[in-house]
Amino acid sequence: MIHRSTAADGPTGSAPDPATRPVHEVLSVVFQVRELQPHQPAELCVLLWQRALAPARGTWSLPGGLLRDDENLTDSARRQLAEKVDVREVRHLEQLSVFSDPGRVPGERRIASTFLGLVPIVGDPRLPVDTAWHPVATLPETAFDHGTMVAHARTRLAAKLSYTNIAFALAPVEFSLSTLRDIYCAALGYQVDTTNLQRVLTRRGVIESTGHTAPPGPSGGRPAALYRFRDSALRVTDEFAALRPPT
Repeated sequence: MIHRSTAADGPTGSAPDPATRPVHEVLSVVFQVRELQPHQPAELCVLLWQRALAPARGTWSLPGGLLRDDENLTDSARRQLAEKVDVREVRHLEQLSVFSDPGRVPGERRIASTFLGLVPIVGDPRLPVDTAWHPVATLPETAFDHGTMVAHARTRLAAKLSYTNIAFALAPVEFSLSTLRDIYCAALGYQVDTTNLQRVLTRRGVIESTGHTAPPGPSGGRPAALYRFRDSALRVTDEFAALRPPT
């Protein structure tokens, strides 16, 4: 009888050694628009933790870890955000892509599934001492290919801001148009006109007036009208739309 080897067989027809199989990790790029300095524009920030051990000691990493045999990728991402950096209020979480270059980390081969997570601007999770929010525009030294992962997630977020209602996950439940503009400006990385933004999002049925107004500020003046997103789940609003930077 002729033995026909299969893809699962080793050189002699035996099953591959489990010790040589790639390790599968799940990493999350969690963004939040934050006001880092008083009277300064809000910035898009990403959550990172500082590595205390080799390899890449002292660099900053995305939160995550190994996928368990009894969980799917999304459950793994949520579990590790809660366990490792105590972040539980992630309003939106979606899978991004897989990073599988054999040399992406030293030592045993690791395949990484990445996720995009969004925390609303009003959220303020209590973080471990080795974890902090960092402006995406001025990242510290990141471990391995984590900086590339952040850039990839930023590109995905900017694209989805154009044709979906994904900003609901970055905004408060009720907000003024100026707050919404600041969120879009920070996430996109360029200025957005408030009047045009309101017109586009209202026409697409993305936001609606609440009938409420914000408390008056210290300088007085007319109270700002408050708005809300009509949906609290992701939906496509205009698949061919694009919010372009000013020329």
